[in-house]
Amino acid sequence: MAQKNIVTVGFELNNDNVNYCEFNSDSSLLDFDIILFKPDIDEFVSHNDMFEGKPSLNDHMSFQLKDRIQHWRREIVESVDCGKTVVVFLSELTQVFIATGEKSFSGTGRNRQTTRHVESYDNYKIIPAELNVVKTQGQEIKLAPKNSELIASYWKEFSGESSYKVTIGDKVPPCLLTKNGDKTVGSILRSKNSNGALILLPYMDFYPDEFLDDEGDWTNESVQFASRLTKSIVTIDKAIKNTGEVTAEPEWCKSSDYKLKSEEKLDIELLKIESELEKIQLKKESIINKLKDCGRLRNLLFEKGKPLEFSILDALKQLGFSVSQFENGESEFDAVFESNEGRLIGEAEGKDNKPLNIDKLRQLALNIHEDLERKEVESPAKPVLFGNAYRLQKLSERNDPFTTKCHTASKTNSTALVFTPDLFVVAKYLSDNKDLRFATKCRKAILSSVGRVNFPEVPKEKTTKKADTNKT
Repeated sequence: MAQKNIVTVGFELNNDNVNYCEFNSDSSLLDFDIILFKPDIDEFVSHNDMFEGKPSLNDHMSFQLKDRIQHWRREIVESVDCGKTVVVFLSELTQVFIATGEKSFSGTGRNRQTTRHVESYDNYKIIPAELNVVKTQGQEIKLAPKNSELIASYWKEFSGESSYKVTIGDKVPPCLLTKNGDKTVGSILRSKNSNGALILLPYMDFYPDEFLDDEGDWTNESVQFASRLTKSIVTIDKAIKNTGEVTAEPEWCKSSDYKLKSEEKLDIELLKIESELEKIQLKKESIINKLKDCGRLRNLLFEKGKPLEFSILDALKQLGFSVSQFENGESEFDAVFESNEGRLIGEAEGKDNKPLNIDKLRQLALNIHEDLERKEVESPAKPVLFGNAYRLQKLSERNDPFTTKCHTASKTNSTALVFTPDLFVVAKYLSDNKDLRFATKCRKAILSSVGRVNFPEVPKEKTTKKADTNKT
């Protein structure tokens, strides 16, 4: 028998023959024969606000989570329909609140409040089955009297390493039950139209202490476990294929001569839905592209290179500058920007784990002189160095973004030093609020500064108070 192509989603196995796919990806599952899935959404729920005792995701993370869950649910359905075996390890129920996209408003002027509507969501929406998930835990599990033959050998091998984190209700056929109470904790859902199956199994810890050494590398125990698990799952897959062989419908049988009238009606309904879905998908893609453009300002917090340069140009536009990049056969400037207050030339650089030094100041000084040599330029531009130092660290943990030499040299050359996260704060405010007076103050702050620029404080009265509420 040919070797099975196996992939894990949401967890890794130490086996070179097993592929790994991150949960937060757009990967297809159709390239694989067997899919092992863990519905873990912990990466989405850290560092979020709380509402009614559960994490409340912001608008961006709400969209990301819902998009991922819908993606994997669709992939699981298609995989089973195509004859694949999908095994889901039932991890802990993780409940969150996500934004519905609806908002309501109350009050006027400075007392105006925005109420952000949210709804309950959880990781089990990934599973395309009618489940009644209840959060609980235990280890005493037994094989169900019926429907458990396919996993009997698996359970003999892994019952000691399994535990239940949830029960899943009585609307799916049980293959594993709690020892007391006969609550369903495992199920096998076989496709009626293919050799595929969705198998729901109790939780297993794929990263116990003995699987990783002190350096975080895999141990021999992890190799042995991965080998045992894959062999057992392949055995289940083989048994499913042998006991549930479904013959693919021949092409000649698909002729209209054999088609039922009820099928024709359903085909028409399906075409209409497909057409609507296509329009919705195009609209969704358009909104996603706009969302990416709107969020580009955040590159000021963590990017380098061209992405940092483009976000600086976007921010300067918010401040009311006319901006461009300049390049000819001899010179290249990261940013050329001007307003009624004056003309400036900027250089940008991001550093992973260190401050900006005087190297960029030398380049900036050279750019100012080259710019002045152009016939259409009558006076030297104001030099500005945009720096995103320690870009991979949290803002609260970053040191001075410019070296002492850089501060000293900036005074000699009358150079303004702009820490790009500082620029983000004022650009974000101006993106959210039309405030021409504040924009002018920000432009003047750059033009008048020698050394690090201290932007004016964002007006507090312009901020909007938000509250979460359940959608009724």
